[in-house]
Amino acid sequence: MAKLYFKYGAMGSSKTAQALITKYNYEENGLNVWLIKPGADTRDGKDAVKSRIGLQAAAQVIPADMDVYDYFAANKAACCDVIILDECQFMTPQQIDQLRAIVNDYNIPVMCFGLRTDFQTKLFPGSMRLMEIADAIQEIKTICDCGAKATVNARIIDGYIVTEGDQVLLGGNDAYIAMCHRCYIHGIREHKKIKLHGQN
Repeated sequence: MAKLYFKYGAMGSSKTAQALITKYNYEENGLNVWLIKPGADTRDGKDAVKSRIGLQAAAQVIPADMDVYDYFAANKAACCDVIILDECQFMTPQQIDQLRAIVNDYNIPVMCFGLRTDFQTKLFPGSMRLMEIADAIQEIKTICDCGAKATVNARIIDGYIVTEGDQVLLGGNDAYIAMCHRCYIHGIREHKKIKLHGQN
């Protein structure tokens, strides 16, 4: 039986690389992959999924108002063996339910890769729904600069951790750093200057 998978990790945990490697592995075995991403993710161009290590592939953009189930039934059901979704946290809860229905009705596995929580350590709506209804939930681990497991996606502006603002602010190493919760709280309390990766 097919499953709905949620594979989450903090920033920099190679979620997108794993999604693209998974796509390659399916295609190497002659299977058809529908690679999708939400319309809110515009960092790598409108219709591309790209990892920090240079892997990339064309993807179909899913606008927030698209019914994924209806589109799949009309256009993909006859030619799709697996669905891979990158940046799943930006999907609406309704779209996560639609992916769940595809798994149930078509016996097609759906693999969702993304963040669990935002820069305020609060669940994204899409991620919350996945935590509620996914068949399999797996953490993709990465580490804080101190060596502990990173669980927080700290947003850095002008060198300091910020705790207010819109939930969605697209960025990578230029705006976020993965931290353990202890370092995150320590950085806030002491108003500590944070060096982003890749900066001198």
